[in-house]
Amino acid sequence: MAETDYATLDDKSPGDRTVMHVLYALHTIAPFTMWTLSVVAVIINYVKRSDEGDPLYARHHDYMIRTFWWAVLWLVLTSPLWLLLWIPGALAWMVIGAWYLYRYLRGWLRFNDQQVPPV
Repeated sequence: MAETDYATLDDKSPGDRTVMHVLYALHTIAPFTMWTLSVVAVIINYVKRSDEGDPLYARHHDYMIRTFWWAVLWLVLTSPLWLLLWIPGALAWMVIGAWYLYRYLRGWLRFNDQQVPPV
């Protein structure tokens, strides 16, 4: 079994931490920008995750990417509700938006406390 070099896990710069905070912020305000900032943020998540050596940061990138794709899936699956009437589609998308915000705020708080993101 390989040993973990904990010295390499602690060499994160304040800039790396700032990038994670900015990514969480972009995802959090994305519903108010017609999701465009979320697309930008998830692209950055993919790029940063591929270079990430710290497991905590990699898990947070995975968490943000997973939340993004689940939200996209639910938005697509509930989009036919807009054809029925305006109210079911709006309600479904409001619930998805609330879930999306909850996930990112919860993950952001856990990142701020140096904890792994929730499942």
